[in-house]
Amino acid sequence: MAKQPVPLNTLLSQGPVLAPGVFDALSALVAEQAGFQALYLSGASIAYTRLGRSDVGLTTYPEVEDTLARITERVALPLIVDADTGFGNALNVKRTVRGFERAGAAMIQLEDQTFPKRCGHLDGKSVIPVDEMCGKLRAALDARTSTNTLILARTDAAAIEGLDAALERAERYLEAGADALFIEALRSVEQMEAACKRFAGRVPLLANMVEGGKTPVQNADTLTQIGFRIVIFPGGTARAVTHTLQGYYGSLREHGTTAPWRDRMLDFDGINEVIGTPGLMEEARLYE
Repeated sequence: MAKQPVPLNTLLSQGPVLAPGVFDALSALVAEQAGFQALYLSGASIAYTRLGRSDVGLTTYPEVEDTLARITERVALPLIVDADTGFGNALNVKRTVRGFERAGAAMIQLEDQTFPKRCGHLDGKSVIPVDEMCGKLRAALDARTSTNTLILARTDAAAIEGLDAALERAERYLEAGADALFIEALRSVEQMEAACKRFAGRVPLLANMVEGGKTPVQNADTLTQIGFRIVIFPGGTARAVTHTLQGYYGSLREHGTTAPWRDRMLDFDGINEVIGTPGLMEEARLYE
């Protein structure tokens, strides 16, 4: 029988959670092998890797659900899933939550941007009315079948309406029943401290670290000391992989061989060890 992930609310009751960004089953498997306790499926990274496009609302529900299902079939870690705006109105949110829960999501993140959304660290965002977002959150809570499936409410209002308005929105979202809060694109450590002062004693707060983004990047220990209980580095994986591919392809094009790159890559046996090929072959022999 496949190993079942520890419920995310159990992990959060035990202490802060550091969740690296993943974008497919292979990245999730390597993160699991590195010893992480939870993972974050980044909508931006799905756009980067599946579409080769920016995070501007081009990814759709089926693409995220398919990626989610492939990851949860392969790894036994709780997965926080970026569901963007829920891909529409409150009825779309209900479909999204049902489908993502069925595919194995531990926490589903919903944001208050208008559609099409864009990356929280890009300029030019806009947000829907507070009441509309509260309705979408209530729809999400009605749609889930287990209270172990957590709903994370994200607000992008800080960049548009200011910090005070974003904190007021977060208050409303908490009243609507959100299990955790995510105040996106805080601009300083002081703003992070203000958010934690207001909410950290009542609900898990998520800190989003984007290299080169609006929020100053801090390490996980510092963030948990401030009061955050979930820390994500959502797009770092895709950025690291892209940087590696630039070097690898550049070298291959220049030299016509992978030989200069061999000390920075796995060989055939190495990749098969990571993905569990020997065990899979042994399992196949049971049915011969």
